[in-house]
Amino acid sequence: MDLQHSLWLGAPEELLSVAGLALLMVAAFAGDKASRLISILSVAALTVCAIMVAPELCSGATSPDADAFNGLYRADAFAAFAKLLIYAAAGVTLIVAPSFFDRLKAMRAEFPLLVLFAALGMGLMVSATDLITLYIGLELNSLAAYVLAAFLRVDDRSAEAGLKYFVLGALASGILLFGMSLTYGFTGGTSFVGIRAALTGPMSTGAVFGVVFMLSGLAFKISAAPFHMWTPDVYEGAPTPVTTFFATAPKVAALTLTMRVALEAFGAQVGAWQQIVIFASLLSIVIGALGAIGQANIKRLMAYSSINNIGFMLIGLAAATPRGASGMLVYLAIYVAMSVAGFVTVLLLRDENGDAIEAIADLSGLSKTRPWLALAMASVMFSLAGIPPLFGFWGKFVVFQAAVEAHLVVLAALGIAASVIGAFYYLKVVKVMYFDEAVDKVRGAGELSHTVLLVLSTLVISPLGYLLTRWLGHLADIAAASLFHIA
Repeated sequence: MDLQHSLWLGAPEELLSVAGLALLMVAAFAGDKASRLISILSVAALTVCAIMVAPELCSGATSPDADAFNGLYRADAFAAFAKLLIYAAAGVTLIVAPSFFDRLKAMRAEFPLLVLFAALGMGLMVSATDLITLYIGLELNSLAAYVLAAFLRVDDRSAEAGLKYFVLGALASGILLFGMSLTYGFTGGTSFVGIRAALTGPMSTGAVFGVVFMLSGLAFKISAAPFHMWTPDVYEGAPTPVTTFFATAPKVAALTLTMRVALEAFGAQVGAWQQIVIFASLLSIVIGALGAIGQANIKRLMAYSSINNIGFMLIGLAAATPRGASGMLVYLAIYVAMSVAGFVTVLLLRDENGDAIEAIADLSGLSKTRPWLALAMASVMFSLAGIPPLFGFWGKFVVFQAAVEAHLVVLAALGIAASVIGAFYYLKVVKVMYFDEAVDKVRGAGELSHTVLLVLSTLVISPLGYLLTRWLGHLADIAAASLFHIA
């Protein structure tokens, strides 16, 4: 394979590597006072990377033309779709973080670098077509994420979040690595193409265990039940910009990686993993809905909402069809917009001293004191619940439709029923803001950048978002088609 062609296809990751190392030198010599400059340059690097991968999505790049480095990496339309979401989410994080950390006098030059290297790892994850590339990308992202979770060193909650994330993440990595070793041992290869070819016949018991352990390790990364235990504590304890990042970019990378592993590497044995995915889907929906009901902290509620929504997305994976994969990607794009709107709103919830307000009870009567902020939060809650005419409804609709077309009618029916039940805790937040007596605790002034991001993301999840359905669905179809392209 031509090295020049491979280097060209891997240009986004190469750019992030060079930019990260160069900015690391700037941080070493200029110190924390250059943190804003490094953040701006990091956003610029992510923007350039997004411009570089966009043509791959629009052209519908597929294997073998998109294969690089002797089959270790693939720059196809599916990877491009995921990378655009990752770069957008990472950019949002870098925009909202400086003002948050400056208020606490905790902004350090390392923060944008960690986000940049995490984005590099996530880019490798979604382009991985070999178990070796998969693991390198996953660990590069994870190592940066552990530090980000514990970034506020003087905050006990942040330190606890970082420690829990590290310990449970190491356990999940061990489970994943064990599954990879079993898969390699019983298929004789590490490339997804080779694994698929080796699994075309009857599966051995060892290969089945390899599939189970790999999917279990990946389930932790996407916070799917029963491997969700880290999510509420990490979401609550990590700094809110970091929580914003965890809820968006790594979620996109891990879920799309799971799709590629299941549909490409294990695509010849759908029956071996479909029941696992269905079980994880239903369990995530139920645990996410029931766990959120008693939450008093808005970030913990969003954590359980994340688990709940992952369950709905996995319905599309259980369908194991191009339509299901396309529906997952549509849902994922909408979910990123909903998460950005939700956590930017949380960032704007501050008292008169500038301290963060996270207790749901402190939002009582917010519609009377800060009506526009209450409207934005209500839009997020209704959209996450999948209530029309908010755009979140469309995400659920496309995955349910794909499940029905794949003859998984019972799964779709259970998902719809659970969606109705889960709407309770979203409506509880709206009820507190609009019908409870005002406590007038939210008084802090918002940053202009936060306000702009909130307006844009709220418009996307509003009924105006339906104007994007044809365009978004077309791009998702292109990306899903490349995932099902067999070289």
